[in-house]
Amino acid sequence: MTTALIVLATIAFYFALLFVISWITGHKADNAGFFTGNRKSPWYMVTIAMIGASISGVTFISVPGAVLAGGYSYMQMVLGFFVGAVVVALVLIPMFYKMNLVSIYGYLENRFGLSSYRTGAWFFFVSKMLGASVRFFVVCVVLQTLVFNPLHIPFSLNVVLTVALIWLYSFQGGVKSLIWTDSLKTFCLILSVVCCIIFIADSLNLSFLELPAAVASHPTSKVFFFDDPNSGHYFWKQFIAGIFMIVAATGLDQDLMQRTLSCKNFHDSQKNMILSSFIQIFVIGLFLVLGTLLYMYADTHLANEGKIAGDALFGKIAWSDGFPLFIGIVFIIGLIAAAYSAAGSALTALTTSFTIDILKANEKQKDQDLTLTRKLVHFVMSLLMVIVIIIFYEMNDDSAINAVYSLAAYTYGPILGMFVFGMACKKPVYDRWVPIVAVMSPIICYILQSNSEKWFNGYQISFELLIINALITALGLCLLIRKKNKEQLT
Repeated sequence: MTTALIVLATIAFYFALLFVISWITGHKADNAGFFTGNRKSPWYMVTIAMIGASISGVTFISVPGAVLAGGYSYMQMVLGFFVGAVVVALVLIPMFYKMNLVSIYGYLENRFGLSSYRTGAWFFFVSKMLGASVRFFVVCVVLQTLVFNPLHIPFSLNVVLTVALIWLYSFQGGVKSLIWTDSLKTFCLILSVVCCIIFIADSLNLSFLELPAAVASHPTSKVFFFDDPNSGHYFWKQFIAGIFMIVAATGLDQDLMQRTLSCKNFHDSQKNMILSSFIQIFVIGLFLVLGTLLYMYADTHLANEGKIAGDALFGKIAWSDGFPLFIGIVFIIGLIAAAYSAAGSALTALTTSFTIDILKANEKQKDQDLTLTRKLVHFVMSLLMVIVIIIFYEMNDDSAINAVYSLAAYTYGPILGMFVFGMACKKPVYDRWVPIVAVMSPIICYILQSNSEKWFNGYQISFELLIINALITALGLCLLIRKKNKEQLT
């Protein structure tokens, strides 16, 4: 019970800070402020915000725990992320600024037509709702164990209360507030990881100079995997998949691009994209080092408590008897900073895309009508997120971080394929048939992934599924190319 009250007090303090920042930065925000931050965000603040925005509760919980099974193989994908960020900065950002887009999926309408536009928006909607719900689900499970079970509060009420808090601080300011609240999140995340690393190293009697050698010699710290091309950890699989993942899940994601496009011009936006992705390499490195230290600590101090691994590792050790209360509080601050900020930004992006892309509301409407529509959509998105999280709770049977990237591969693949085809080939297509291609591609990918080991001599399709999905979509669009002098069937 004492632990539950301490966690509740920590959450209350953090949210009080969030509400103050959100009110100061967003209480005068209009619709343009909600959707684009009035295109006045300082690029260096967006850079700081983007570092934290790319780290979810899943990263905070799952990356340290996953080093036992996969070592530091995740870093191979992170290196690909940086290359992908350069591609986004040099190719996509100038195009989005030139078109002056509020929602990036407006490109699809301009290039193909209304059906393609709505297809991209709906795939984003499904991907972001499922992805954000998986990320937030992981955190809700931790909070259920630490807080709500001791207070005899059911999981469903846990979700309702936490999503309600997110709705309250994000419904007014939108992107204009998120830039500043995400900057707070970045600070809290890095502080929590560094504090934990320092304490664990000290408890293991490792000095600052001894720490690198101790981590490097541990079996969980292997970074590069070149030995087995069939393995899901194979370097070129993860590196190339990382490039395409960041192009799709950042460059073609309304959530993260909404922050980036709030900069004053595309040069500032490019600086933000490249610098934040470069710094992220070192931040993820801290999480991986923390994972090794957590397993070293568990083997040394918690050997009598059985094997602790996976998503439960960080939280279990942070609140163990050997850790000071300060570390437990720091863990909770980092966790809620990662989770709540990510969920708040997801709700903002979902609200923007659904309002602009699917309902076709725009800034030419009366400001009062657009504001009412936006706030109603924001509430509905929050309610839907609650429902999806509860469904995940009832059927959860997979590692959280793998579930997130599997969802991204299936849902962002068609979006990536449409954008790549649109920029590489200038020929028109039969717009009305694009949704069928976009739906069939993930179905074909699922069949391929389910049977890849049997059909391809043990080869495992893992994170490269995104590339295959995009390629199938692009090939499908090739079949829909129409002659310019032929009457359009849309």
